[in-house]
Amino acid sequence: MTQKKPYQTDVEFIQALAELLKENDLTELQVKREYGEGDSLNVRVSRGGPVAAPAPVPAAIAAPVAPAAPATPAAPASSEASSDPASLPGAVTSPMVGTAYLAPEPGAANFVSVGDKVTEGQTLLIVEAMKTMNHIPAPKAGTVKRIVVEDGAPVEFGAPLMIVE
Repeated sequence: MTQKKPYQTDVEFIQALAELLKENDLTELQVKREYGEGDSLNVRVSRGGPVAAPAPVPAAIAAPVAPAAPATPAAPASSEASSDPASLPGAVTSPMVGTAYLAPEPGAANFVSVGDKVTEGQTLLIVEAMKTMNHIPAPKAGTVKRIVVEDGAPVEFGAPLMIVE
């Protein structure tokens, strides 16, 4: 009977974490509970559909190798009509799932604004994935015509971020 009680409290604890996740609109919580010497519980609760579904975390970390890939705007053409900016020739798309940030830190000036001239390789914004800040470079020199994504907004793989022509 004493074995079932800690198990039941663990289940209740995990359910409480899941409720906290939902109530506070969080995507992930990770907690380590120590019971004694050599006895602990590690819990990671996450949500967010496709973001939480893939078990192999290293696959998402390997994605930053592909920032040059947005230079091929033909790939996002499979997006629905609501993602229409992705089909434009100067579309810069997200190489990964994550959260887009237009500035290097809260309160700082944005990397670029509409109308700014950019050079190839210049950082346009950051996509945070798995607590890693991935700088998204301009695929070519040009002018920022449109910023499609809002600061702090979640983005999907292939989602349009900016239009640079």
